[in-house]
Order: sequence, then C-alpha cells, then structure tokens
Amino acid sequence: MTPRRPAYDAAKRFLDLFMCLVLAPILVPLLAVIALAIRLDSPGKAMFSQDRTGRDGHRFKLYKFRTMVIDAEERKADLAHLNILAWPDFKIPDDPRITRVGAFLRRTSLDELPQLWNIFRGQMSFVGPRPTSFGAETYDLWHTARLEVKPGLTGLWQVEARNDVDFDERLRLDIEYIRSRSIGTDLRILAATAGSVLRSEGL
Repeated sequence: MTPRRPAYDAAKRFLDLFMCLVLAPILVPLLAVIALAIRLDSPGKAMFSQDRTGRDGHRFKLYKFRTMVIDAEERKADLAHLNILAWPDFKIPDDPRITRVGAFLRRTSLDELPQLWNIFRGQMSFVGPRPTSFGAETYDLWHTARLEVKPGLTGLWQVEARNDVDFDERLRLDIEYIRSRSIGTDLRILAATAGSVLRSEGL
C-alpha cells in the first residue's frame, strides 16, 4: 500500500477548488451552449450520469455531456462483436451510436466538462486515475492500487499513451503516477492535457 500524503492531499484539494472557482465564470456560458446544441441535435437529456468507482472503491455518480443516442446502452449488446479492445474495455471504430454533436464533444473533450462538479464535491481531482464504470469487485488484486487516490479528469496514461494501450498497461501507468505523485507532476500532466485538447486528440 502506498503511504498517504496529507500535505500533498491538502495542497491538491486547494488547487482543485481554486481551478474550479477560476474556471466556473468562463465555462458556465459554454456549458449552456453545449447543452442546447445536444438537445437540438438529438432527442434526450443533454447530461447523463453513470456510476463510477472512486477512492477506496466507493461508487459515485460521474457527470458527462451525452454524446450518444439515448438508447446507446441497449444497443451495446448488438454491437459487441465489433469491439476492438479486450474486456473490460469497449470501443467500436466509427461507433454508430455517437451523435454529430457528440463526435465533436469527444474530439475536443468538452463532454468531460460537467465533471468539474464532481471535482468541486471532492469525488474527483483534476489529475488521477480515470474512474472505471465497473466496480472494484471485478479488479484483480494488483489493480486495487489505483483506488488509493481520488480518480481524475485526466492522468498519466491519457498524456503518455492515450487510447492505444490495454487496461493492464493503463493500470501500470496509474500506479507509476501514484508512486511519484506531486503538485509538480500534476501541473505537468495538466499542461500536457491542455496541449492534447488543443490538438483535438480527446482525453
């Protein structure tokens, strides 16, 4: 088990709150425009929530902008044969469930903006392992190391490997981050993430 770092955790929480408060006035109008665009593009709510696994295995509701048709989950089983990733990952090239606006949101990572609310509430941080949709009971024992810190909006594997590695390799990068985490590391990951978003590489 990785030792807790109270001073780092306090500084990280301060940074998270500071960034939320600074970004909120800028992003609120953008959030409204995105929500309207989603509603005009396809039927259904602009936002959706999904149970994710956080620190110490606690489950919480993660918020995102909807990028798929409203019956996307029901259609998943019919498209399972097109999945190009090993379980528990699921990815279909040119996924037909993604809407026009959704494709743009994913490419620019704007679909992730509602997670600022999760960060503000303390369920997430700006930097950390991405929270999984499946519960901790499905993890292998060595996978549980990633549950020792808060999940993040972005992390080491997003900027070093993107979507080109399997779940185990992403876990290794998560564990590498946890062992070497610091405010300096977090700031470097945030800067690299900003560069990726500006290049429309997604998260």
